[in-house]
Amino acid sequence: TACCSAPTWPTCEPRLAVRDEGKKKLYIGALFPMSGGWPGGQACMPSAQMALDLVNNRSDILPDYELELIHYDSMCDPGEATKLLYDLLYTEPIKIVLMPGCSGVSTLVAEAARMWNLIVLSYGSSSPALSNRQRFPTFFRTHPSATLHNPTRVRLFKKWNWSRIATIQQTTEVFTSTLDDLEQRVKEAGIEISVRQSFLTDPAVAVKNLKRQDARIIVGLFYETEARKVFCEVFKEKLYGKKHVWFLIGWYADNWFKIKDPAINCTVENMTEAVEGHVTTEIVMLNPETVRGVSNMTSQEFLGALMSRLGGKNPEETGGFQEAPLAFDAVWALALALNKTVAPLKAKGRRLEDFNYNNHDITSEIYRALNTSSFEGVSGHVVFDAQGSRMAMTLIEQLQGGSYKKIGYYDSSQMNLSWFNNDVWIGGKPPADRTVVLEEYRLLSQKLFASVSVFAGLGILLGIVCLTFNIYNGNVRYIQNSQPYLNNMTAVGCMMALAAVFPLGIDRHHVNRPQFPVVCQFRLWLLGLGFSLAYGSMFTKIWWVHTLFTKKDEKKEKKKQPLEPWKLYATVGVLLAIDFLSLMIWQIVDPLHITVEKFTREAPKEDLDVLIQPLLEHCSSEKMNTWLGVVYGYKGLLLLLGIFLAYETKSVSTEKINDHRAVGMAIYNVAVLCLITAPVTMILSSQQDASFAFASLAIVFSAYITLVVLFVPKMRRLITRGEWQSEQQDTLKTGSSTNNNDEEKSRQLERENRELQKIIQEKEERVSALRNQLAERQAIRNRRQPTSGQNQNHNAPPPASQTDPKSLLPPPGYPNPAADNHSLPPSFSNSSSLYPADSKMSRNHCHNSQIPLLYK
Repeated sequence: TACCSAPTWPTCEPRLAVRDEGKKKLYIGALFPMSGGWPGGQACMPSAQMALDLVNNRSDILPDYELELIHYDSMCDPGEATKLLYDLLYTEPIKIVLMPGCSGVSTLVAEAARMWNLIVLSYGSSSPALSNRQRFPTFFRTHPSATLHNPTRVRLFKKWNWSRIATIQQTTEVFTSTLDDLEQRVKEAGIEISVRQSFLTDPAVAVKNLKRQDARIIVGLFYETEARKVFCEVFKEKLYGKKHVWFLIGWYADNWFKIKDPAINCTVENMTEAVEGHVTTEIVMLNPETVRGVSNMTSQEFLGALMSRLGGKNPEETGGFQEAPLAFDAVWALALALNKTVAPLKAKGRRLEDFNYNNHDITSEIYRALNTSSFEGVSGHVVFDAQGSRMAMTLIEQLQGGSYKKIGYYDSSQMNLSWFNNDVWIGGKPPADRTVVLEEYRLLSQKLFASVSVFAGLGILLGIVCLTFNIYNGNVRYIQNSQPYLNNMTAVGCMMALAAVFPLGIDRHHVNRPQFPVVCQFRLWLLGLGFSLAYGSMFTKIWWVHTLFTKKDEKKEKKKQPLEPWKLYATVGVLLAIDFLSLMIWQIVDPLHITVEKFTREAPKEDLDVLIQPLLEHCSSEKMNTWLGVVYGYKGLLLLLGIFLAYETKSVSTEKINDHRAVGMAIYNVAVLCLITAPVTMILSSQQDASFAFASLAIVFSAYITLVVLFVPKMRRLITRGEWQSEQQDTLKTGSSTNNNDEEKSRQLERENRELQKIIQEKEERVSALRNQLAERQAIRNRRQPTSGQNQNHNAPPPASQTDPKSLLPPPGYPNPAADNHSLPPSFSNSSSLYPADSKMSRNHCHNSQIPLLYK
């Protein structure tokens, strides 16, 4: 050991054993896994030994040498392989080549081999990491790199229209590097790896994560023993069936899922159910053509000879049976390379038996010979690329009914897929790569839209009738006293608001998406300006009534003042301008556009592998809540102020705006409907039918109530009383409609004067009768009482000449009897002759000064 340590190895003599027959032995250090995670040596060891026997019996290949295997069971464990490698290197005889089996062991051996100038040739290593020539400068393998599976997988993903996959791997270098390569390839192909799970020994958590992430197309990279653990968990989680496809490595034993394993608690039936339908990709390890290669054997003859060596063992239960042709061809590749080095070495004065662990020249010749190898083997054409990896076709198989069936081949170098069209799927077709999400837009109920549209249309007709009526009867005094121009604005505003119902119910069922923002603009402007006209004109009336007639100190003076119409129109114009400017700023700064609201996905009632994604389109802007807050706040205050003013003016009576009570009633109804509907529609915005019903019906009812309350009473009055006829006739008689109000006042004064004259005449007749009664009573008193100058002087009233003349005047507003005797009856005008100026009256009789009081 001291002599043969690496630093002092050049001083050591060659120690190759020489047979008595004259043939020199060349030893191969083999680390074939006979047990462990991948017991590939069970079939590969007999295959390699069979190849050695054939080579040693050939006189044209290494006639002076005999190859011999020195074998150890690596158990596919790098730790165990480290110990065995030490034994191989430091135990005689010298090994000219090392032949590991699985990738984990090959990684360790190939990285260390350059320190001893050893060529490493593997038959079963597929790790992509081994293709690194900087790290593994003397490594070759007849098993293609695992990355050769990835082009095939990507081609199948495209064939079945899958763009989303998931992966689960055992945490080892071979599978990690393979997955890194796959990730790069699918990214270039536009395919997404949605879930990437890994595990060391227990795959339970990783499988649960796959299910939670709704993985459908799953690539599994793990050894055979871990594969049984994975699919036991797959069965428990129900991650198989018509909705799932698993991609596995194809070099497992054909019955790997039926082998009893104490590490799992699933039955064979459970495992068989879980693995049904999975797809495997494996390198073509057995030449499908009947061609005799360098060994003078066809692939079928090789299988027959191998079965004889296995002693009748079931190939499905023999580990490494599929890789056996690769081990066979690996021995032949080594023999041919060594044979090719004999002549060059002889020219240099060297021989193969001169090899030691410090002899770089012989190693270089063997490397050069292997790198240029090209021959037909039982596994197909054997050739190595620049990284020392085998180039080969890929076989695609599917487990159908418990057994593997070939469904195609893929040649990655030619990018050619040979398909047999015999793939079978549980659901009758390849499953989707994800739960198919069908977008379904929630549309407004057409019955509801049609019904409300009919009411809105009838409301517009009613508005036209009311507007026509108001314009036609604009000269009628009763209509003029109701400020008809403001009523016309109210009718037009109601019609605009009713017209907004139609764009409010239009969705993608009626227009295409590009035209939908235009519909949003119509909704906003029609409703906004319609409200400003309709409610603004009513608010203006009630505002001016409150301003002019609710202050007691100025009430009488303001009643006499005429109400100038331009003030009313200016008030409506201010309200309309505020809305117009606010809407214009909104549309310029933050215009309306379409936003799509997504709801929770729904599963259909049928057993389909789909989910329904409900969607609802809204008219919205970036700061929609801010704009709505401003508009609703302003309108809300206006509505509340309108309610207050209507309440304050409910007892006011004026002819300047004779319908202000009806306006107040309309304001009550509109305000209540709007204040209730606005927050309700915001809450129900996600329910298109309910939101439309509340908003549209509020508009319809508000418009109907306003039109009916304002215009129907006017129609009824003019129709039932015929006022518009008398007004028109009077207008024709006077010849001027502009003097209609003055003439009406004159006629009314004349009627009142006639009524007052009649009352005065009745009062005068009563006064005359009372005077006669007084005269009769005075005559009777005069006859009964004796004449006495003293008594008379004592009882007599003051002389008539001394009476205050004002006491005989009539009350204010009545004609003076003395000045206007023609209007009084004769009995009243001549009654002064009945009472001489010097006549006397007792205290108990009426004084002449009391007579004017009878006028009252």
